[in-house]
Amino acid sequence: MSLVRRAGAQDVAEVLRLRQVMIDSVFSGRNAAEASTEWQSASLPTLRSRLAEPDGDFVAFVVEHPERPGALAALAAGTVEYRIGRAGNPHGRIGHVFSVATDPDARRRGYARACVEELLQWFRERDVPQVDLNASAEAEPLYAALGFVRKPDPSMRLTF
Repeated sequence: MSLVRRAGAQDVAEVLRLRQVMIDSVFSGRNAAEASTEWQSASLPTLRSRLAEPDGDFVAFVVEHPERPGALAALAAGTVEYRIGRAGNPHGRIGHVFSVATDPDARRRGYARACVEELLQWFRERDVPQVDLNASAEAEPLYAALGFVRKPDPSMRLTF
């Protein structure tokens, strides 16, 4: 029996907490905006709705915390996007992995890896031929072990 399960609407507060754990670890020391948790109350209804969609394009997989009932130990979230097809991906499905986090007191037990493996299986079941993610230096060995490779990134961003 797997430790991993799909997150549901009842997990929304813990999913947001673990997302903040990820934000804090990746963006520590950058600026106060990343450390703020004020965004969570605005995010709550949208995330609750998305987690309740059984056949949607967004999913989160979690592991229950073994020492804290009602808490989550690990999280991996992902989404499927559509882009116009191309060689190697004629249907244009691209998966994105994000918000991979493990509670600090539950690390080094394989929980994040188990969540990501379940997420990758979810992508396979949806015939998604390409999965992208952004990796911190600390997490890169995990993703490399799962077959991810670094790519030159021509990404740009506009923030309103």
